[in-house]
Amino acid sequence: MSPALAGVLQLTALIAALALAYRPLGDYMAAVYSSPRHLRVEKVIYRCIGANADTQMRWPAYLRGVLAFSLAGVLFLYLIQRLQGHLPLSLGFAAISPDQAFNTAASFVANTNWQSYSGEQAMGHVVQTAGLAVQNFVSAATGMAVAVALVRGFARSRTGELGNFWADLVRGTIRVLIPISIIGALILVACGAIQNFSGIHEVGQFMGGAQQTNGGAVASQEVIKELGTNGGGYFNANSAHPFENPTAFTNLFEIFLILVIPFALTRTFGKLVGNVKQGYAILATMGIIWLGFTALMMWTEFAHGGAALQAAGAAMEGKENRFGVGSSAIFSVATTLTSTGAVDSFHSSFTAFGGGLQLLGMMLGEIAPGGVGSGLYGMLVMAVIAVFIAGLMVGRTPEYLGKKIGTREIKLAACYILITPTLVLGFTAASMVLPDALGSMLNTKAVGAGPHGFSEVLYAFTSGANNNGSAFAGLNANTPWYNTTIGLAMLLGRFLPMVFVLALAGSLAEQQPIPETAGTLRTEKPLFAGLLVGTILIITGLTYFPALALGPLAEGLS
Repeated sequence: MSPALAGVLQLTALIAALALAYRPLGDYMAAVYSSPRHLRVEKVIYRCIGANADTQMRWPAYLRGVLAFSLAGVLFLYLIQRLQGHLPLSLGFAAISPDQAFNTAASFVANTNWQSYSGEQAMGHVVQTAGLAVQNFVSAATGMAVAVALVRGFARSRTGELGNFWADLVRGTIRVLIPISIIGALILVACGAIQNFSGIHEVGQFMGGAQQTNGGAVASQEVIKELGTNGGGYFNANSAHPFENPTAFTNLFEIFLILVIPFALTRTFGKLVGNVKQGYAILATMGIIWLGFTALMMWTEFAHGGAALQAAGAAMEGKENRFGVGSSAIFSVATTLTSTGAVDSFHSSFTAFGGGLQLLGMMLGEIAPGGVGSGLYGMLVMAVIAVFIAGLMVGRTPEYLGKKIGTREIKLAACYILITPTLVLGFTAASMVLPDALGSMLNTKAVGAGPHGFSEVLYAFTSGANNNGSAFAGLNANTPWYNTTIGLAMLLGRFLPMVFVLALAGSLAEQQPIPETAGTLRTEKPLFAGLLVGTILIITGLTYFPALALGPLAEGLS
């Protein structure tokens, strides 16, 4: 069987698995977020945190809950990293430096999981499990809560109420993420992933000598790393490490985990607004972009021009030999079109155009299907922009799901789409003029780094501001400049958009629904899905094309 055919068959199997899970999982999540009842364990949690889960919140109160909870998470995670040397099961590792502790705390709370450290050489078991793994759950649940709040904004009328943040957070964690994670962890352990609290020990090598390695609760963290579109691995090699990703089956299973909730949330959206066809339109938009990127990535990595690539049969540099080019390409697209950032291959070693596709996937806003929760609310904001453009073209007041898209709504949507490019391009520009920042580029020198060195810096801030977490690993990001600026990009790129999303949700929830007329744009039709795809590509292209031309396009054409 040719490698290309193997990749196509794996993609077909993945699509089939996602299709099977789409309806039951989407319906289940709709039931979770609309249920009036609380589980016993949830009631205990509400009492412990002093929350009244039955209180309906308007958008400022909902936002305060999101920010207060996230701030507490940053402080707690920063603290246990700084105290690591005094904690049990620290494996002898010292406390994390202040700038790196801030970067890591910001990263995991923002659902980015950018890592400027090697996990097996820096973090003990307590920090990994009580700190990083816990944030993998609650940061994902926070994104889902904000997405559900925006959906309620479309579904409700004349109330301004978006639900209760604490109830949404707890339900997303207890009823959705934990049950799937338990099943997924058992599957990974059965397939060879490790799950222990062993210390550091030496392992012999085939070519002689030995190397040190340590164990950990890897399988349980691996599953939520992918399911919650987090991405931070227990080991520096991430999902290319056999302790995290032992076989070709687990590799495909992990890709499934990355995509299953973001895609299924479109079904949840359709159920909650009372029109599943609207969910299918959003699903179609996400699916078209994802399949298009996957096909392009497989083509560019199998198009083996040059003697070395022809001898290997494909662009094998940086690919995991156990999985091959096809599987690595599928994983790469899944992780950069979502806010996951996990890798089973070396993104910096992809072809120039392949690396450009990875960058472009993040620059779209990671909405196809995007992160857990963040992909859905990002796509819905783009839908608001699309109906506004359609309204301008036909001379009608734009409306979406029975709600008018007026001046206030379009200003909030515009602010949402401007935040990330401002962070990415601003921090990248600053890094290109500072000698210390330039010194972190490939070969540690600005001179000779060329377009690929620029791509490394652009990728780092694109990954951070879009809450992805993957990297062009030739960049030494463990410096005070990059730890601080990428940390700020992650926090601002996560929480500033949430401000505008929740404000938009509140504005929509206050409106009276508008009845459909003969002139209403049918947003459940293929025509609208095509308009939405075009809107996304045009907005991204106009924003980022100059930067892409200086990096991956210049490298690929040189």
